Amino acid sequence: MTDWDTLRALADEGNEKALDRLADLADERDDVDALSELLDEGCDRAGEHLTRRAATAKDLVELQRISDAGYDEAGEVLNRLLD
Repeated sequence: MTDWDTLRALADEGNEKALDRLADLADERDDVDALSELLDEGCDRAGEHLTRRAATAKDLVELQRISDAGYDEAGEVLNRLLD
């Protein structure tokens, strides 16, 4: 298994797989702050994890925030919950 710092270095160099793996590790660690930071960097995998968590909690405000950060699927989930 690759450690966080190595993955972070690879992601900083533009490696998308490393960025996705960071999101998976952050999700496994329940590190919502790291997921949010990764989403802000454009990581769709972080958006997936955050959307799943917010949908489970029915946190409409968080879904809107995730959507506003660029993960469009969060907006779709939000709309379904509002229907």
